Amino acid sequence: MSVYLKLFLAFLEIGAVSFGGGYGMIALMREKSLANGWLTADSFLNMVAVAESTPGPVAVNIATFVGANSGGFLGSLCATVGVILPSFIVILVIAALIKNLMKFAGVQAVVKGMKPAVTGVIFATAISLLVKAIFAIEKFGEKVEFSYSKLIIFTVIIAVFFGYKKIFKKNINPIFLIVISAGLGLALCPFIP
Repeated sequence: MSVYLKLFLAFLEIGAVSFGGGYGMIALMREKSLANGWLTADSFLNMVAVAESTPGPVAVNIATFVGANSGGFLGSLCATVGVILPSFIVILVIAALIKNLMKFAGVQAVVKGMKPAVTGVIFATAISLLVKAIFAIEKFGEKVEFSYSKLIIFTVIIAVFFGYKKIFKKNINPIFLIVISAGLGLALCPFIP
């Protein structure tokens, strides 16, 4: 099977079975990317950071980056179309055939039941990415390579986020947090392990 077809089918599956938007897809994207050898754990973590800081939906950005890394332009096209196609079809069907879908109690119950599960998946993904970034481990029992610079950056960003919110009574612009992170990374990472 060609790499392009594998990319399309893998991301089609991700788009079809994932709920909760782009953040809900990250765990499955990571699993598929590592299992197929398209990326290493470190490069996937870097791609998530880049996907977060570039315009557009995070899932589409990650799919595009993984596809480009594995198959160039055609690979990025296959992965992106694959991840978008299921949502596009579902929305098209809902818009064309079913009006006022949310008025049905059964649909409301399904959506309410999915919310906690999606929240758990997103939270677990965030924790695993944080542990990977700071401790460089994926599974228990692996050698820990603690990163002081990444812990400092994470702590400063959290402090700035909550400090700004407390002082100004509104959320800080995420672009400002990205710029601070990049500046701290440039300043600290070469000197502090």
